[in-house]
Amino acid sequence: MSEKWVTLAIRTYQRAQMIKAVLEQNGIETVIHNLNLENPEMAVGVRVRIKEDDLPQALSIVEDKEKAWEEETRKNEPPKGRNILIPIELTDQINEVCKYGFYFAKKINADVVFLHTYLSPAYTISSSYSTEINTYSLADTEMLRRIVRSNSADVENLTNLVNRWIETGEIPKVKFSFELREGVPEEEILSYCKKESPSLVVMGTRSRFQKDENLIGSVTAEVLEACKSPVMAISLGLKLLPEKIRRIAFLTNFDQKDLIAIDTAISFLNKDHLELVFIHATQKKESWDEVMLAGIKEYFANHYPNLKTEYALLDKEKNLEQIQPFLEASKIDLVALNTRKRSLFSRFFNLGIATRLLFNTDTPLLVMHL
Repeated sequence: MSEKWVTLAIRTYQRAQMIKAVLEQNGIETVIHNLNLENPEMAVGVRVRIKEDDLPQALSIVEDKEKAWEEETRKNEPPKGRNILIPIELTDQINEVCKYGFYFAKKINADVVFLHTYLSPAYTISSSYSTEINTYSLADTEMLRRIVRSNSADVENLTNLVNRWIETGEIPKVKFSFELREGVPEEEILSYCKKESPSLVVMGTRSRFQKDENLIGSVTAEVLEACKSPVMAISLGLKLLPEKIRRIAFLTNFDQKDLIAIDTAISFLNKDHLELVFIHATQKKESWDEVMLAGIKEYFANHYPNLKTEYALLDKEKNLEQIQPFLEASKIDLVALNTRKRSLFSRFFNLGIATRLLFNTDTPLLVMHL
């Protein structure tokens, strides 16, 4: 019998322990070796080693067992789209986005996922067949260790803060989790949304007086323009509570999909007390525009009898900087609109209405791409 030891698999330490227990139940001697002997606390995977003669039997056992484990994991996962995504910088003020994110999660029976991205030193990745395995060759172990420790401490602090808000009733009790990703924030947010299709993305943004004139660098603006899921932008320091939202301004261009978008917006809010203001921007006042707005108003009056509806025409020639006074005079709590996804080229050379609104108003903004 051969005494040669071979590596059966590389797994996380927890999964490796599970495999070891199963193999030993079947009489297969198994050992676990750390990949990073110099810095074992930094290892992201360990080797599961067995004797070469046991390899055929062990492969069959592990393959069957891991299929069963993966199936069980999928059963316990919430349905796709049944979560509210809150992208965060762990040093940012997040009270407002938490209030909105947790409120909407409670309303639609969803979980909350906090997503934080960070940049780490350069490293190389070598991946095996299993999606659970990633082994890293670190260029700067000490720097990465500091990043991991810092992010872990920040996550723990934020977890305690959120739990305290739940205990005091400041936000509703909702299941929440954290996801840390290495990469560029807007790219990782859009990647998550493409894969998981969250019901809503809630993001914070500065007030219009604090926003940089160079709009290209705004993470929130990039996500607003390109995300498939509905995105709500909340100005930090906003005093309005989500349950107090009453008057919604919906910007319409008389597209048929606007009706679906308005339904989506209404689904997140308290339908019994809403007031909808349909807004259309035009170069000159035409009777046909008023006919179309009156038709939309009548449609929603029939489908949502408890809603109060009205409409307004705005001068398209006026700069969007003038919209905030109108919103304040009309006591608008939320601006909603449906807009097409735009290519990177068009976003670079021609700012979309969602981005222009973001940088010219402090009113919460809900953007959909239908």
